[in-house]
Amino acid sequence: MGNRLSKIYTRTGDTGETGLGDGRRVTKNHPRVEAMGEVDTLNSQLGLLLAELAEAQLQWPDLAELIPVLAPCQHRLFDLGGELAMPEYQALHAAEITRLEAAIDQWNAELGPLKEFILPGGSRLIALAHLCRSMARTAERRCQQLNADEPLRGELLGYLNRLSDLLFVAARLIARRQGCAEVLWQAAEAPHA
Repeated sequence: MGNRLSKIYTRTGDTGETGLGDGRRVTKNHPRVEAMGEVDTLNSQLGLLLAELAEAQLQWPDLAELIPVLAPCQHRLFDLGGELAMPEYQALHAAEITRLEAAIDQWNAELGPLKEFILPGGSRLIALAHLCRSMARTAERRCQQLNADEPLRGELLGYLNRLSDLLFVAARLIARRQGCAEVLWQAAEAPHA
């Protein structure tokens, strides 16, 4: 990737359009820009989760294991955003999906089967991991929406799907490592006839 930003504002977006890496100008609410925005939001939220994990590992040293698994995801999300911005660019590889699956399998083996639906909560870290998970699902939906009109590589869609799975398992692992009970969903009572 050659050009770096030397000037932050260009004024070219003031009319509601933005430029893609291939030179096209599109509206800021174009499905491709929406997908890029959701990936960026997810990346920012993941950065917050990582910062909180770094602080929390002082109290719960076992949380340190999550950081080297999740930290590379920020870089891969940036790659994914680059692919969205420059449709001919390819940076995300299937090996990254395999890496996520290996972590999911390893963490899930420690957790055991899930018997109940769980809610996002129990601790700040657990809730942050679930927030990242839901943002990954939103980014995936935006990419699927774009994919319906402008086909995307399967690696992009698969990566977001697997990342949301990883974040779900990470939330459960955080709960276990913090000794925090997961918040189980309680169904509403059936209406009385």
